Amino acid sequence: MTELSTLADRVPPVSRARAALFKRLADLVCLPASRVNVFERSIVADLLIELLREATPDERRRVARRLSVLSELPAMLARLLLRDEISVAAALIEDCPALRDVDLVDCARMGAAEHRRLIAQRRGVSEVVADALIETGDLSALEVLLRNDLARLSPAGTERVVALTRDAPRLIGPLLRRPELRPSQAYVLFWWADADARRAVLQRFAVSREVLQDAVGDIFAMAAAEGWSDPLSRKALQFIERRQRNRAAIDKSPFASLDDAVTAAGRGMTREIAEEISYLSGLKPATGAKIMADIGGEPLAVLCKAVGLPRAALLDLWRGLRRPEVDAAGAPAPALARVLEVFDIIAVDRAQTVLRYWNWSLSSALTPALIKALREGDEGAVDEYSPPQRAAMLVMSSDFGR
Repeated sequence: MTELSTLADRVPPVSRARAALFKRLADLVCLPASRVNVFERSIVADLLIELLREATPDERRRVARRLSVLSELPAMLARLLLRDEISVAAALIEDCPALRDVDLVDCARMGAAEHRRLIAQRRGVSEVVADALIETGDLSALEVLLRNDLARLSPAGTERVVALTRDAPRLIGPLLRRPELRPSQAYVLFWWADADARRAVLQRFAVSREVLQDAVGDIFAMAAAEGWSDPLSRKALQFIERRQRNRAAIDKSPFASLDDAVTAAGRGMTREIAEEISYLSGLKPATGAKIMADIGGEPLAVLCKAVGLPRAALLDLWRGLRRPEVDAAGAPAPALARVLEVFDIIAVDRAQTVLRYWNWSLSSALTPALIKALREGDEGAVDEYSPPQRAAMLVMSSDFGR
C-alpha cells in the first residue's frame, strides 16, 4: 500500500447527506412568509448558524450564494456570513438586496479591507453606512465610496472626509466631484490641494453673490441709517457687498492707496507692508498672512482679482515675496504662469466670494476658545463649533504647531 493511498483512507469521504442538509436548510430559510412563519424561520436559521460554524469554506460559500437572493434575511445569519472570509461574504455584499444598514455597518467595522471595499461599491449606499466606512479611515474603501455615484454622504461624513484629505490627497479628486460637497468645504481643502484641484475648486465652487446682492440691496441703506449698530447684520452685509477694499483703512495708512502699498511690496515685502495690504484689502492680518505664506501662490491671484488690482500688481507681490519669476532655462517659472492663469480665469465677484469666506472662517471665527483648541489639538469637540469655526480649525491647525 502506497503512502498516498494510506492518506486517502484517512480523509473522510464527502457526505452527501451533509451537502443535502445544508441545501434543505438554506431552502427553508428562503421560503416565502406564506410557507413558513417567522418563528419557524428563526429556528431553521439558528440550526443553520450552528452548522455553519463548523462547515468548510466551500459549504459556507454555497449557503451564502443561496441566501443572497432573499428579500428578507435572518439578522444573526446575515451577521455570521458577513463577518466570514471575503470569498464567503462577497456573495451577500455584492448581490443581496435584503441586507439592512445595521448589517452593513457591522461588516464595515468588523470585516477586513476587502469587505469595506465591496460595501463601498454597492448600489445605493446609505448615509449611515457611508458614515461607518468613513469612520474606519480605510482610504482605499473611501476612494471607492467617493467614486460611487449611487452612494449618499451625510453632511457630517462629508466634513470628516474633507479633514481626511489633508493627509490623504488621493481623496481630493473624487471628493470634488461629489454633489454633497459644499462651497465652504471646498474653500477649506483648497489650502492643501494640488494645483489641478485648486483650479477645479475655483472653477466649480467660486460662486457669484449676485442673488444675495439683489435680494438685500435696500437693506444697506437701512443699516447705514442705523449707523451699522447691529453687529450681526453688519457681518452679513460685509460678506454680501460688492466693494472689497476697505476705504476707512486709507485714513490710517501710511500709503495713499492699496496700489501704492503693493508697489512698495514689490521692492521688498515686510511684515508691516503685508499687514497694510491686508487692512486695505478688507482682510484681517491672519488671513493676509495665510495668503502670502501659501506655497502655491494661487491665493495671491484670488486676492488681486477680488480687490481690482491689475496683473502688474500680482507680479509686484510675487516679486516682493521673492518667488522665482523664471526657471533655470530663463523661461517663465511654471508656478508664476499657473498663478497668472488663475488670475485670468476667475471673475471679480467670484474671487470676492472666496476671499471673504477665507477671511470669515480664518479670522472672525478664531475665538479665544477655538485658538486654545487649535493649540491643544482638540479636534474632537467638532459639534461645539460653527461651520466657519470648524473650517478655521482645519485650515489653521498646522499654523499652531500641529
